[in-house]
Amino acid sequence: MRLLDDEPDLPAQINIVPMIDAIFAILAFFIMSTLFLTKSEGLPVTLPSATTSQRQESAPATVTIDAQSQLFLNRKPIAAPDLIPALTALKAEDPQLLVILNADETVTHGAVVQVMDQLRQIEGVRLAIATTQP
Repeated sequence: MRLLDDEPDLPAQINIVPMIDAIFAILAFFIMSTLFLTKSEGLPVTLPSATTSQRQESAPATVTIDAQSQLFLNRKPIAAPDLIPALTALKAEDPQLLVILNADETVTHGAVVQVMDQLRQIEGVRLAIATTQP
């Protein structure tokens, strides 16, 4: 007659391979999801290049003039007469308001100067012109 206690005791083992697979799957998920969290601040315009351009901090206001000379404030279409009141409201929220002007390189100089003139009518607004590095 054979007893159950006669079998040799096997040491307890923890198989960590499935746990490593699960951790790598979660890590891959987080890496892929963070790639889609980038913030796009501008509309598709071809910026002119300038060798003396400097990087500015992120701006709460972005004014864009696309190739068809349409005007946008923070990626939303806006009429030229409504630009000053909208930026004045933003200026009330942030006294050190920095406005970045994104103008397509094909836009006429006169259209850019008109928008810059409107921006300069708001007292205390800082203006930066977006360019690309060559």
